[in-house]
Amino acid sequence: MAATAAVFPANSTAQPVAASPQYSYADLADLADAAPVVLDARIRDAIRLEGAQATNLPASKARFYVEADVLALIRGAGGSPAKISYVADVPLDARGRAPKLKKSRVLLLARPVSGQAGSLQLVAPDAQLAWSESTDAQLRAILTELTAPDSPPRITGVGGAFHTAGTLPGEGETQIFLSTQTGDPISVIVLRRPGQAPRWAVALGEIVDEAARPPQPGTLLWYRLACSLPARLPAQNLESLDATQAEIAQADYRLVREGLGRCVRTRAAQPSSAPR
Repeated sequence: MAATAAVFPANSTAQPVAASPQYSYADLADLADAAPVVLDARIRDAIRLEGAQATNLPASKARFYVEADVLALIRGAGGSPAKISYVADVPLDARGRAPKLKKSRVLLLARPVSGQAGSLQLVAPDAQLAWSESTDAQLRAILTELTAPDSPPRITGVGGAFHTAGTLPGEGETQIFLSTQTGDPISVIVLRRPGQAPRWAVALGEIVDEAARPPQPGTLLWYRLACSLPARLPAQNLESLDATQAEIAQADYRLVREGLGRCVRTRAAQPSSAPR
C-alpha cells in the first residue's frame, strides 16, 4: 500500500483544538472510541438514586436514573427506540446541590444493555454531555473519522526504529514503525538534509516516502499518535543501533513528539463504565 500523496511540509509545533470549554478533542475522542451507541436526546425524567443504589459515588456527585426521548441516533447499528433509560453520575454545584436534568438536551455515549430493550450503559460516568452546537459538531466529526474505511487504528506501541546516515555530513533518515491493534502499519519518517531543518511525516501503509506528511491537530490520526506514543523511544527499539545512530533516532523521536504537541485531557480519571 502506498502512502497518501501530499506535499511534505516543514515541521511545526501544534496544539490540539479544544472541542468545548469543558471537553478537549482528546476527551471526546476517548469517549467516542469506546461508544457503540451515540445519541442526541432530551431528558424526560430524572430520579436521584441514594443509599445502596449510589455506592462508590464521590461526594461531589449525584447519581440519577434517567429516562429520555431520543432526538437523533448519531451512531448505532440497528437503530434506536424512541425512549431510552440509563444511569448517570453528575457533578453537584458549588453549594452541593444536584442539577435539574429534566428537559435538558444531552449527548449520550453508551452501549446497549443485553436483554433490556431501551436500556443503555454509559461508557463512563461522565459520558452524558450537555448538548451544544460546537460539541455536537466536534463529536460527529470524530465519529465520521472513526467509522471511515481508512480510519487510523489504535496504536499499541513502537515496533522498531532505524536510522540510516546519508552520503553528506548531517544527512540521514530515521524510520519509526508503530504497532497497531489491527496490525495495519503506521510509520513515521524524519528526514535530515544539510542546511535544512529536519522534517517529519506519518504514513498509513507499507511505504514511507516524501509524499507522507504530519497529521493535522484535531484529527483522529493526530489523536492516535499524540495520545498513545511513549515519551521516549523504548530502549529495546534501539538495541540494533550503534551509539551515534541511537542518539540521532532518539532526537528525531523527540522532534516528532514536539511536533505533535500535548495530548490535553480535562476529564478526571474515570472508570470504564458507569454502574447499571
